[in-house]
Amino acid sequence: VQLQASGGGLVQAGGSLRLSCAASGRTFSSGIMGWFRQAPGKEREFVAAIRWSNGGKYYGDPVKGRFTISGDSAKNTVYLQMNSLKAEDTAVYFCAARGRDIILVYIRTPAQYDYWGQGTQVTVSS
Repeated sequence: VQLQASGGGLVQAGGSLRLSCAASGRTFSSGIMGWFRQAPGKEREFVAAIRWSNGGKYYGDPVKGRFTISGDSAKNTVYLQMNSLKAEDTAVYFCAARGRDIILVYIRTPAQYDYWGQGTQVTVSS
C-alpha cells in the first residue's frame, strides 16, 4: 500500500495551496482518509479527515473555515484545499488512511491510522 502526497510548496501568508493524496494497493472506501501535519519540535497534529461511510468531514480547530477536504472514494484520492494560509500552518503535511471505520472520538489520533504517505512540505512566509 502506498499513499502519494503532492502539492506542497512555498506561499505567502494569505495565499492558497492544494494538496493531493492518491492511495494505491488497496481500497479505503469503508474507512477514513485524511491529513495530519507536523512542525519542527511539535507533535503530529490532526488537520482534516473524510469518513467515506457517510461522507462526513472533520477538521482540526486551527484550520476550520480555512481548509476544505474533499475526495473520491472510488479513486482512493483525497484533497486538501488550504486558503488564507498563515505562518503557523508551516509544517510537513502527511496523508493518512485507515481501512475500516472509526469511532469519531479517535479520528484525530494518529495511532488510529494504518497507512501514511511520505509527507509534503508546506512553508508559509509572513
